[in-house]
Amino acid sequence: MLTEFVRDHAFTIAWFGLMAFVWFGWGQEDAPRSWRWRLGVGSVLGVILAGIFGYLVARHWADGSAMVGREALFGWLVGAELLLAGVGCFVLWRRRLNRWMAWWVGLVVAFHFIPLAFILDDLSLIGLGVLQAVGLVMLLPRLRNGDGPTSRLVGPVMGGTLLIFALVSVATFLIKTA
Repeated sequence: MLTEFVRDHAFTIAWFGLMAFVWFGWGQEDAPRSWRWRLGVGSVLGVILAGIFGYLVARHWADGSAMVGREALFGWLVGAELLLAGVGCFVLWRRRLNRWMAWWVGLVVAFHFIPLAFILDDLSLIGLGVLQAVGLVMLLPRLRNGDGPTSRLVGPVMGGTLLIFALVSVATFLIKTA
């Protein structure tokens, strides 16, 4: 996270922790037994980050944010993302391609980081989005050859990138605020 705002930095760590928890959980939908403990550890780490940094967001709420004056734009971006993910999942469901829902949602999430980087004045988010999109595209050959839900591989990729980004952000947060 490359922002000057403590609140934004803490919020991003908390949110990425929470979303890592969600993606690791979705990854457990059809995960091999040997993966489950790793996914569980990732989930627990995500929840811990969400709790600690969620508290710091509340403590620094009045400290300023890159979002000031951009709340409506952020709302439109999130709304568009939810609509795109939802419509895509509906189409997949109608075509009986439910197994691809996690991959589709992951791709929408990855690409939403690009405009989000400009709203939050944090270009590192572009790197995260590109990394996730490339990872999802690289999964395609394995996913096409499988028959189970794509969440088996997509969950760990999305959860892992979010958790790693959050942990690197924790290190920069501690350096900047110490």
